[in-house]
Amino acid sequence: MTALRGRPLVAGAAAGAALVLDEPLSLWGGLDPETGEIIDRRHPQLGECVTGRVLVLPVGRGSSSASSILLEAVRLGTAPAAILLAELDAILALGGVVARELYDRAPPVLVLEPEAYRALRTGMRVTVGADGELAVSS
Repeated sequence: MTALRGRPLVAGAAAGAALVLDEPLSLWGGLDPETGEIIDRRHPQLGECVTGRVLVLPVGRGSSSASSILLEAVRLGTAPAAILLAELDAILALGGVVARELYDRAPPVLVLEPEAYRALRTGMRVTVGADGELAVSS
């Protein structure tokens, strides 16, 4: 088991299998909040489901509406278990903050140091602690 650390933008605890995206993703038009499926036809992970997984991505892409898509996915129960970012993304964090306020639940959103981000692979088991500690196992 490897211990890593992230900076929480939205604090919380979660666990799940990692889904590491090769490219940024715009949730607006790129994620179906009803199914949790990536629907951006140009995205390398087209067809993957984020529901209950630890979504690892460089940063969100584009629209300020991404926060509303994350909010809707939380409401419908199709959101990722956690979101781990290589770069700060205030729009994704906003979706988590509003979800916590409205629904009393939200995926933790953390920014990782470069070496921690590079260490993650799809399928790894990731446990996110409320303090930003990550426990990772293959």
